[in-house]
Amino acid sequence: MKRSRFIAASVAMIATTGLLLSGCSAGAADTGEKQLTFMFRGGEDEKAAYTTAIKAFEKANDVNVKIIVTTADDYSTKLKAAIAGKQIPDVFYIGPGDVQAYVNNGVILDITDYVENSDTLDLDNIWDYGVDSYRFDGSLVGQGAIYALPKDVGPFSFGYNKTMFEAAGIPLPDPDVPLTLQEFVDISKQLTVDLDGDGELDQWGTGLNVQWSLQSFAWSNGAEFLNKDRTKVTVDTPEFAEALQWFADLSNVEHITPSTAQAQTLDTYQRWMSGQIAFFPVGPWDVSTYADLDFDYDLIPYPAGSTGESATWTGTLGIAVGSTTKYPELSEKLVEYLSADATAQQTLVDAGVQIPNLKDTADTWVADSTTQPANKQEFLDIVNGYGRALPANNTYNAEWYDELFTNIQPVLDGTQTAADYLKEAQPKMQAFLDDANAQAGIG
Repeated sequence: MKRSRFIAASVAMIATTGLLLSGCSAGAADTGEKQLTFMFRGGEDEKAAYTTAIKAFEKANDVNVKIIVTTADDYSTKLKAAIAGKQIPDVFYIGPGDVQAYVNNGVILDITDYVENSDTLDLDNIWDYGVDSYRFDGSLVGQGAIYALPKDVGPFSFGYNKTMFEAAGIPLPDPDVPLTLQEFVDISKQLTVDLDGDGELDQWGTGLNVQWSLQSFAWSNGAEFLNKDRTKVTVDTPEFAEALQWFADLSNVEHITPSTAQAQTLDTYQRWMSGQIAFFPVGPWDVSTYADLDFDYDLIPYPAGSTGESATWTGTLGIAVGSTTKYPELSEKLVEYLSADATAQQTLVDAGVQIPNLKDTADTWVADSTTQPANKQEFLDIVNGYGRALPANNTYNAEWYDELFTNIQPVLDGTQTAADYLKEAQPKMQAFLDDANAQAGIG
């Protein structure tokens, strides 16, 4: 029942979008040449880095790897179209949130035997968070058989414009001690200024996207999105409301972010890139792009709420083997190569598209003072320490989580309190979670 529902949804999507893919395993012409398809998402920097890394694999294994790359926005749609069209790539990216559905619907292979019996793979040398994100025991993600190896781990760190601080004569933040929320606001106010005296602000303390930043402040304030067994949505608590209200007040009360109208003319990411914003999130995927910034930046822990502890999330993408591949062992070998081969990893790290997947190379990477950010250790502290999975990563789907942000704008605009909104949102989110858990056979 679950399988037919998943396939039906994907087929319907194809009919709507008219998307077709070519070159995937089931549809490839048999020319006698071994060929694998590798589908992934990324920008030009990532495409160039993977193309370089894969050339060495092709030569060593006498195989042609056909690369199918899409933008991040298009990836999910095109992958599901390929799956529904029975053209599953041999090797492809998946997120932790995809694991349950793809296993239940027979889309990806269990690669545990290969991983545990490989003579060239040392699981202990890969970040635990990265490996555990792709385990599934039939009930819960995070334990059991391995269905993918991590392509990377993505600690969502916090950055600041070091050049702006120095120009304003403000002491640089301590890289080891998080700012309190009040300290963060106070510094942001000092850096929200009209630089040219025309009566309009042209520099701000911060400008954060609620969908990617609220988690840090909620967790740091002692709030949770779910209970431990993932059966109850817990956003209707005073701790959660306080965190969301504080977030909204950054704009409506403290006035340290660009206004809604200003954000529409130039979004906060572009303003950060232009040197107009003091504090902004930084992920490893940003590092290659940020190398060309006209200012120096560095990393610090997220400002801490009532717990006194900084919090943030760690993303990850996995690399899985499609269930219809003609070459399962060769596909598993490609997965291992992309995830854990030292030379391939160095190529990807040098390209600035990820942090090292391998623990024994991470210290060398951190010690490299020739590249920004200087405090790369912050990325590793998040992966090794306080980083957490995004709330929907280990549930059957993300509909319950997405619902939180669907009608949140009145809170951000200051026309509805966070407490009132969360009281309304919780039962809607709970209904979606109940449906997801029913599909997963949980609860």
